[in-house]
Amino acid sequence: MNLCLFDLDHTLLPLDSDHEFGEFLIRQGLADPVTYRQRNDGFYQQYCDGTLVLGEYIAFTTSIWRELDDAAQCALQQAFMAAVILPALTPQALALVEQHRAQGDLLAIVTATNEFVTRPIADAFGVSELLAVKLQRDERGRVTGDIDGVPSFREGKITRVEQWLSEQGRQLSDFDRVSFYSDSPNDLPLLERANDPVATNPSPVLDALARERGWRILRLFA
Repeated sequence: MNLCLFDLDHTLLPLDSDHEFGEFLIRQGLADPVTYRQRNDGFYQQYCDGTLVLGEYIAFTTSIWRELDDAAQCALQQAFMAAVILPALTPQALALVEQHRAQGDLLAIVTATNEFVTRPIADAFGVSELLAVKLQRDERGRVTGDIDGVPSFREGKITRVEQWLSEQGRQLSDFDRVSFYSDSPNDLPLLERANDPVATNPSPVLDALARERGWRILRLFA
C-alpha cells in the first residue's frame, strides 16, 4: 500500500475555505463587514507570508459561531457547503482523489484549517481520514477557542501524520511511495518528507522551489 496525503485549500479546492468561511459569516449577518473582514484578511495575509500565529487565528475565527447551539452550528456548516464549497468542487480534483483511491492508496487530507470547517469538505471528497486543526472543547463539549494538541500546521503536519499512522501500527517508512499534494511553502516540512512531493497549483515561491528540486508540478485549476 502507498500513502497519499492532500492539502486542502488551493490544492483540492480553488479557494481558501478558512478565509471564505469568514466571508460567509459576514454575508450571513453574523460578523461585522468592516472590522471582521479587516482582521480576516489580515490573518490570511499572514498565512501567505508565513508569519501566522495559528492560536490567535483560531481564537478569532471560532469566536462568531462557537456560542451557537449544536443545531445552529450544523445548519451553518450545511449552508456554507451548499453556497460556497459544493459549487467549487471540480471534476479534476475529485478525479485525482479517485485515482489514488482506485490504486488502493491509503488517503488522508492534512490541512491547517480547523475541523469544524473541513470535516464536511473531506466527506464531500469521500476521504474519511481528516487531519485538521483540532478544536479544544470544555466539559460540556463546547469549543473554547483554543487548539487541542499539535496543530496540523507547518512541521505539525508531520507530527499529526506520524501520530495517525502510529495508531495503526505504521510509520512513513512502511510505504514505498508517500505522495503529498500541496500549493503552499508552509507545507515544505511535509513535502520534504514525502518521496513523491507534488507542487499542486503552487504559489510562485513553491513553483520556483519545485522546479529547482525537480518535483512534479500539477495544475488542477486555471
